[in-house]
Amino acid sequence: MDHPQTTPTPTLHPNRPILSYLVEGEGPTVVLVHGVGSNMESWDEVVRRLSPSYRCIRMDLRGHGRSSLIRETYSLEKFCEDIIMIMDVEAVSKAHLVGFSLGGLIGQCLAVNWPERFDKIALLSAVANRTPEEREKVVSRLEMIREGGIVAVTGAAKDRWFTDEFARDHPQEIDKRIAELIANDKDSYMEAYRVFGTSEMGPRLHEIKHETLVLTGEFDQGSNTRMAHFMNEQIANSKLVILPRYRHSIMVEASDVVADHLLEFLRP
Repeated sequence: MDHPQTTPTPTLHPNRPILSYLVEGEGPTVVLVHGVGSNMESWDEVVRRLSPSYRCIRMDLRGHGRSSLIRETYSLEKFCEDIIMIMDVEAVSKAHLVGFSLGGLIGQCLAVNWPERFDKIALLSAVANRTPEEREKVVSRLEMIREGGIVAVTGAAKDRWFTDEFARDHPQEIDKRIAELIANDKDSYMEAYRVFGTSEMGPRLHEIKHETLVLTGEFDQGSNTRMAHFMNEQIANSKLVILPRYRHSIMVEASDVVADHLLEFLRP
C-alpha cells in the first residue's frame, strides 16, 4: 500500500543543537544512519515503508545535511555518541539499528561498544577489513579532496555508484546525488570519508552477538562482496544478502527491495 509523502520538520538535538534529526511512525524504534556525503533524506523511501509499523529515528550526521560542522576530531566513537544522545533525549532505551555505508561502520561500533542499547542490526553496503590496496585508494581519494575539494572526486561517482541502466535513464537523479555531495562542507566530507576509509572494526566483529543482516550490491566497488562475506563469517548470528547487479546505489535504485528485506528482517 502506498503512503502519502510527508515532510516533517527536523528537530535540533537540545544538548547539541547543531545535530538535526527526524522521528516518524509508531511501534518499535528503528535508528537509521546514512553514509558519507549523504543526508537524512536518503532514507525517505525506506521510512515511508517502515513507519506504519516502526518508529523511525533518522539523523543528519555531524557536518551533513542540516547538521552543522562540528570543530572537533571526527571518529567512529564521536558519531556513535551523537546517536546515543539522540536516543536518550527521545527516551529510547533500546532500538533496532540500520546503517548504510559509513552508517554501517558506525552500526558495527555501536553494536560492539553499546550492545545493550540495540536489538537487531542491519549493515547495508558497510565496510570491514580493507585490504592494503583498498586503503591506498582511500588515501589517494583523501588527497584529491584536500587539493581540489569534493568536486574533484565526483566525476567517477556515476560509474562507481550506479548501474549503467540507471545512469542512462535517470540523469537528474545522478545530478541530484552529486549536488548533495558538493553541498556538504569540504572539511566535513573529508573528515567523514577519513573515518569511513581508515577506521577498522574487522578484528572486533566477532564480538557482535545481535541478530544481524549484512546486505550489499553484487558490484558495489566501495563496500564489496568480499567485505560482506567477511562480516557474515565473523558475526555469528548474521544473514547475508547480495543484491544482484546493483552497485553502491541501492538506497536510490533499490529502496523498495532494501525496505522489503528490512521488513522481513525486523519482523518479530
